[in-house]
Amino acid sequence: MMKYSNEIIIKKPLSEFIEKMENLENMKHWQKGFDRYETIEGTPGEKGTKMKMYYSKPKMELVETIIKREMPHEFHASYDTNGMQMINHNYFTATDDGHTKWVSETEAVTTNFFYKALMFLVPGMFKKNSVKLMKALKAFVEDGTSVMDS
Repeated sequence: MMKYSNEIIIKKPLSEFIEKMENLENMKHWQKGFDRYETIEGTPGEKGTKMKMYYSKPKMELVETIIKREMPHEFHASYDTNGMQMINHNYFTATDDGHTKWVSETEAVTTNFFYKALMFLVPGMFKKNSVKLMKALKAFVEDGTSVMDS
């Protein structure tokens, strides 16, 4: 198991950040390689909902399960794929200057030898990928920059 946290400031109000982040149609603009999603169980956005997410680069499928949703301040979910589970605890707060502070705490658990080896050999790779995702969402919310353009 591995745990790490990241923090970023988005120079937009909390309400605008949450609106763009929660819009499922926007996922392709900040999650590189994202193709589509399908709801497996529940109502999108609600606690307990399971959604299958499909990516082309790298080619993978994962299942998101919403653990806790108390918006606009908390969103916790698990992301499961073959032999790997990432549990994300996300906290959002408005700053005094009208921006948004996003703190993400991640716990990675694996039963797969390949992922265990990656965690041991290059643990920073997981955190680096999380930071990249947070920066992509920041760029999309602040400037409208889409990862689809790169």
